[in-house]
Amino acid sequence: MRKVKEIRRWIEAYEAVSSAVEELRLSFEFFKEGVAEESEVEQAYTTALALIEDTELRNMLRAEEDHLGAVLKVNAGAGGTESQDWASMLVRLYQRWGEKHDYKVTITNWQDGDEAGIKTVTMQLEGDLAYGFLKSENGVHRLVRVSPYNAQGKRMTSFASVFVVPLVDDSIEIEVNPANLSWDTFRSSGAGGQNVNKVETGVRLHYLFKDPDTGEEREIVIENTESRSQLDNRENALRLLRSQLYDIELEKRRAAQAKVEAGKKKIEWGSQIRSYVFDDRRVKDHRTNYQTSNVNAVMDGDIDEFIKAYLMEFGGETV
Repeated sequence: MRKVKEIRRWIEAYEAVSSAVEELRLSFEFFKEGVAEESEVEQAYTTALALIEDTELRNMLRAEEDHLGAVLKVNAGAGGTESQDWASMLVRLYQRWGEKHDYKVTITNWQDGDEAGIKTVTMQLEGDLAYGFLKSENGVHRLVRVSPYNAQGKRMTSFASVFVVPLVDDSIEIEVNPANLSWDTFRSSGAGGQNVNKVETGVRLHYLFKDPDTGEEREIVIENTESRSQLDNRENALRLLRSQLYDIELEKRRAAQAKVEAGKKKIEWGSQIRSYVFDDRRVKDHRTNYQTSNVNAVMDGDIDEFIKAYLMEFGGETV
């Protein structure tokens, strides 16, 4: 059914583009004959161009993992309350973006900040191409503003990191060694009712991962407090573990591809990728140099143009 839906989407996209281009051609013919206004031609051109660019954008998302949902984790950087507030603003941004695109957004782990904001939040965005779009958000996000938490009203710089991995489904086979698994349980905090706060429904998964190529060992820790049921939280924690293991495999593939294509422009996943300067009313992506002055729209989840600029410049390198 997934393959059928994917084929149907491409057919529908082609038909929409073909129809829009034909409409543009007819509008231009009518304009030359004096039957149509110039504004009608411009409208037809704008419509056709938008459809073509949207189809071209989706064509950049042809990697195996692009069609999957996404696990997005936001961590506050050093800087106390200001950074924790900035991290919560980013969480809201991605929630709004997911809702605008009709993705199912689920918070799986939430840790409040000391005074305001959050220390860390993990969310799932389920829907077609969620990871393909959100992989552009991987990295460090920088905020510059006059801090409401600074008594002197000074301009402050804060950082928060965003980490995105594919949300694996049943079509992806990932081996998890039960012998390397261990669990802790704890009482959840925050909203959710008395049961969540008084019963140990939260789970913490520990998994000892051993790299089959290098033999290097490292511990993966995942917390899940989404549900009031400890069993449901265990199942989802295992799903998140499979997503991280899948991302580790993808990183190996990217590294191997980078060696082959060493001459191509590299993507620094862990570096500062975007600056949000509130005083100057400017949001700029440092990888593509795309920027906008509409800061309020961006903070309300309007980041499609940033995603588009990234995929148009780098998307083809991972196909």
